[in-house]
Amino acid sequence: MHRIAILLLMASLPALAAPDCTVRSGPNTAALVELYTSEGCSSCPPADQWLSSFARTRRALVVPIAFHVSYWDYIGWKDAYAELRFGERQRERAKASGASMVYTPQVMIGGRDFREWSSEAQVERRLEALNRAAPRAQIELRATAQPDGSLRLAAQAKLAPSARAADAVLQLAVAQNGLASRVTAGENRGEHLRHDFVVRDFRTFARKAPGDGEIAAEAAVAPGAGWEVDRLSVIAFVQDRKTGEILQALSAPVCRS
Repeated sequence: MHRIAILLLMASLPALAAPDCTVRSGPNTAALVELYTSEGCSSCPPADQWLSSFARTRRALVVPIAFHVSYWDYIGWKDAYAELRFGERQRERAKASGASMVYTPQVMIGGRDFREWSSEAQVERRLEALNRAAPRAQIELRATAQPDGSLRLAAQAKLAPSARAADAVLQLAVAQNGLASRVTAGENRGEHLRHDFVVRDFRTFARKAPGDGEIAAEAAVAPGAGWEVDRLSVIAFVQDRKTGEILQALSAPVCRS
């Protein structure tokens, strides 16, 4: 009798263990590590390599993301991953966080300018301080690859009472690892550059009702040139657009439907 019961339980395990692809944030604040970079900037490759180190360590409470800016394209090399709006975002975020200027490579951690990224001790101190803090939002995120190659994204953020709900936005990014370029002009001429966590699609969602403490987001994202689903991830974070502070961040792999 016991053997039959055990066999029946084992037969039911695959159904019980099937993942629903939904990732949820935890009781601590994850540190969003933003890099503003350009393939046309000779001082950027070391920062790109530094950000890629997080792809190897896979720290649960660190969410890296790379925004390639286009304002260096004029000096001879057009960065294929850059978008004008990423430079605009950099300027807006720098102003909100009190930074005096924008530059590349620029690192922001938790929404704040962080010039000490080359110091492992300083980075660890900053990350640990953020990770100890209670989050001011909780996030649920699901990313599914469709048969036609598109992505279906669904996220929901619930704001804590301490959050400034009127200024909070939920932002979704599709990011890709393992990208590379052979640069043939500009400051990095002759270099073979590699990148991880590169933003390929970026969207912002606000609350639908003034008194609502939740932000919901749904999006269907068409695949771009060179996208590889196995190298994609989706990043969700809640940001105070007035102060620039990151209330919580989360990253999820792309599931196949």
